[in-house]
Amino acid sequence: MTASDLDPDLLRAFLAVAEHRSFTRAADQLNRTQSAVSVQVRRLEERLGTKLFQRNRSGVVPTAPGQELRAYAQRILALHAEAVGALHGRKPEAVIRLGVMDDYGTIVIPPLLADFAKSHPTVRVEVETGLTATMPARLGEAYDLVIAMHPEGRGGGELLRREQAVWAAAASCRAVADDTLPVALYPRGCLFRQWATEALDHAYRPWRLAFVSRTLAAVEAIAAQGLAVTVVKAGTLPPRLRTLGLRDGLPPLPAADIRLHRARKLPRPAALLADHLQRGISEPATLC
Repeated sequence: MTASDLDPDLLRAFLAVAEHRSFTRAADQLNRTQSAVSVQVRRLEERLGTKLFQRNRSGVVPTAPGQELRAYAQRILALHAEAVGALHGRKPEAVIRLGVMDDYGTIVIPPLLADFAKSHPTVRVEVETGLTATMPARLGEAYDLVIAMHPEGRGGGELLRREQAVWAAAASCRAVADDTLPVALYPRGCLFRQWATEALDHAYRPWRLAFVSRTLAAVEAIAAQGLAVTVVKAGTLPPRLRTLGLRDGLPPLPAADIRLHRARKLPRPAALLADHLQRGISEPATLC
């Protein structure tokens, strides 16, 4: 493999498809035709000698090699933008502080930031991921922008997308059949933890907290090993997990609103980023 194998243009096409789970929506983001994006992804697959995407019920999702490449591609494009700015002697014209949920900060936001950096190379974005329940209250103090999760129909700000909370586990998980269901969840204050425990209690389903972490990667890893069941957004379902539902004896869960909150007085670069994120994330609400 040579350096040309990881052409930034090919990586941008790959990340756009991985984010949107659709060649059509990726083409819209990149202002290219669907066939052009398909050709770029196919060229990258040929150069790397591996298949990067597969289709399932939720759309086009990365394969295991594709998921691994995703993290590298995000870092490569970020470093590429940093290098271009450094070589041109550019100083940051603005620093934007963004707060966001861990899964969106890992999966949805990085490609959008990489795309934004192409046209705004002197703007630096600092991202903090975590529980977003208290982040909007700190707008202007700690954050310029916050993308937060709220109960459906609540939370203020601008509605970006509606996400259905779903139970998820490894394909080989047998924990669902246990008398006491092991669950892997997030700390207190997380809506998914509240909804999961309330739904199980309401359904009189015995459960135990098998694992707690603030990060999606850690919770996903436990669930992927078949050690517990967790709760995720349907739109960011990890490829290693499958959804569970009534047929598995698990109660339904609510839908969540993903909302964008802006500080009252935003500098122009922050307002431009907010508009960019709004366009990139918004789509017709779809509930599973």
